Amino acid sequence: MIINLVRIDDRLIHGQVTTVWTKEAKAERIIIVSDEVANDQIRSALVKQAAPPGIKVSVVSIDKAAAVYKNPKYEHDTVFYLFTNPTDVLRLVNAGVAIKEVNIGGMSFKEGKKQITKAVSVDENDISAFKKMHEMGINLCLKVVITDPNVDFIKLL
Repeated sequence: MIINLVRIDDRLIHGQVTTVWTKEAKAERIIIVSDEVANDQIRSALVKQAAPPGIKVSVVSIDKAAAVYKNPKYEHDTVFYLFTNPTDVLRLVNAGVAIKEVNIGGMSFKEGKKQITKAVSVDENDISAFKKMHEMGINLCLKVVITDPNVDFIKLL
């Protein structure tokens, strides 16, 4: 499997993703990797309906994403991985998926999180996952919209 883009955006498929990031990814398929979304039939159906024309969308658990990545049948497929949080990204990396860079888009503010930019709020689990990915050599880049300059996300933590 050829990973063209990995993005964390808890809104999943929305205007920016359909009009800009999908084109930037140049991928045949968007794979939403989330146990939570994969187990929610309504949310899963909604994100699939929001997909841009001509792009296949799959919503899968972390275990299934790892298994598909390792399946030789898909070795030439190009994908755009979309996540809701960094913990899920780290779990997929730990399951053997070779992710080299993560684009951080939106992570909404909720109770227990602290806001570090207009678009990104994190809690201790998020910070821990980001730090572990950084230690593994994964490039973490904050870029909410395509025209934003690349920002080294680890420096913001």
